[in-house]
Amino acid sequence: METNSILDEIQELNLSYLLLVKRLLNDDKAMAMYRLKMDEPMADLLLSLSARELSRLARMNQLICRPNFEHAEQLEKLLRNPREQGLTQTHLALLMASV
Repeated sequence: METNSILDEIQELNLSYLLLVKRLLNDDKAMAMYRLKMDEPMADLLLSLSARELSRLARMNQLICRPNFEHAEQLEKLLRNPREQGLTQTHLALLMASV
């Protein structure tokens, strides 16, 4: 029973993620490609997907999105940074761009 619940949550998260990706790409394609670390062919493909195709893709049994942090040290630097909180967004952008 719990496995079905987890799969339902994964599918719901996938659909939410895909809808957000599509919205970001529609709003500002270049910025979305940068933030999502995707190339133009992938962006164009995602923009071309119909609602039915998005739904089918969301029903995968594994997460479509994943954290951009590949190493725990990257996340640790962001969370335990003694810098002023006002610089956190800038630091995060620089850190994410280097991944």
